[in-house]
Amino acid sequence: MVHQFWGVTMVGAGDDRADAQAGQRSDALPVHLQISEMMIREIGAGRLADGQRLPPERRMAADHGTTVRTLRKALAELEAQGLLERRQGSGNYIRAGAPTRAVYSMFRLEHAQGGGGLPRAQLLSVETLDKDADQPAYGTSRRATRFRRLRFLDDTPIAVEEIWLDGGAGEIPPQMVQDSLYLTYKRALKLWITRAEDRVGLGRVPDWAPPEFAPPPGSVTPFIRRLSWAQAPGAVEFSRTWYDSDRALYVQRLV
Repeated sequence: MVHQFWGVTMVGAGDDRADAQAGQRSDALPVHLQISEMMIREIGAGRLADGQRLPPERRMAADHGTTVRTLRKALAELEAQGLLERRQGSGNYIRAGAPTRAVYSMFRLEHAQGGGGLPRAQLLSVETLDKDADQPAYGTSRRATRFRRLRFLDDTPIAVEEIWLDGGAGEIPPQMVQDSLYLTYKRALKLWITRAEDRVGLGRVPDWAPPEFAPPPGSVTPFIRRLSWAQAPGAVEFSRTWYDSDRALYVQRLV
């Protein structure tokens, strides 16, 4: 299935126009977090530069289709991370040098044209199963919860993924699963994903991929295998991601 790999190690910690994008889905991130996530990715991509003054809050709120109150909650998130300086009587200014702690800090796919994009996901299935033979050794149990999802950047389908959470970490009821699994783990299991290692190569699109994903089952696409660690020394999660390189690129930045 997999023909070639090279490794990338990532370290990070994770943790309303968005209303229209989320479609008021119960599993979507709160609107203020969606806005702050988009802005964090714009900072990371260099489209919001250090020292740049943001537009007035009322204009920004209108651009995002939300209220000034919700926008200010998003700006407070950025300020708490050291990514925004709020100057009384002057406005809001970007501070691009601080490390980010975005909910999606470990999701490194961006639009192929223009970069950026807000990640979101459509849950296809949740099951508890025995781990298959193609997985590396991780966790303490032979069983795991398997999540299959179709991933989007904004409204564009860009990837299919299969995530396995070791049974020893606990089980998550399907109704608690949100767009961000890392946030789901925190809320459901008090489990913080703090580090991940990616190996990127080529793989064949699985037969369960939905038709919204443009590359057909069996076709060869870029492919990511990821092991993730939480508070304990051993890895607790394994995932496989197949992505459409016409629509998305895997991006790493050193900051």
